[in-house]
Amino acid sequence: MASFPLRAADIVALAHDIATGLAAHPEMFPAPPHSPDEMNTALTAVAAAHDAAVISTAQARQGTAAKDEAIASLVDLMKANLRYAESITRLDGAKLQLLGWGAPRNRTATGLPGQVRTLEILREGNGWLFLDWKEPSDGGRPAAYKVQRRKPGVSDWMDVGMSVESEITLNSQESGIEFEYHVIAVNKAGEGPASNFVRAVL
Repeated sequence: MASFPLRAADIVALAHDIATGLAAHPEMFPAPPHSPDEMNTALTAVAAAHDAAVISTAQARQGTAAKDEAIASLVDLMKANLRYAESITRLDGAKLQLLGWGAPRNRTATGLPGQVRTLEILREGNGWLFLDWKEPSDGGRPAAYKVQRRKPGVSDWMDVGMSVESEITLNSQESGIEFEYHVIAVNKAGEGPASNFVRAVL
């Protein structure tokens, strides 16, 4: 016995077959509850709704990309101003607080690094993404940052990049696959705890 389809595409295909069959064989199906014309009207409505959904999804993606680009531009401005303020005040915490900022904490040159903070995806595209994070607030000074990824539900992380800055652009990432990314600060003493993770489907 046939089973009713679950996928939208299969439902639409079956609806076409039903409407076509009813219209072609009125002698066999003389009084269906819903005529072929009703079926075709409903199919037209489904096609219109599908087109609208596609447009809406594309607009949402464009809106998200525009938002991410605007945030990235804002972050660049903020970082430049903060670097300027740190330089001109010679890291005077009281003066930096006027900007909602503060002096860097004293860091030791040795010892394991602390945990990388607030990892974010600022920009992404087809097969690439731009990650940004804040350096650890405690522990030894990081010499570099290791970026790793995994598929959700998989225990092992794979190295995908290294950076000496608190940002990185990862290229040549597989498209259409969801990955989780995190960052680990490293120095001669070893590795610190992993940051929060972020997810992306590129």
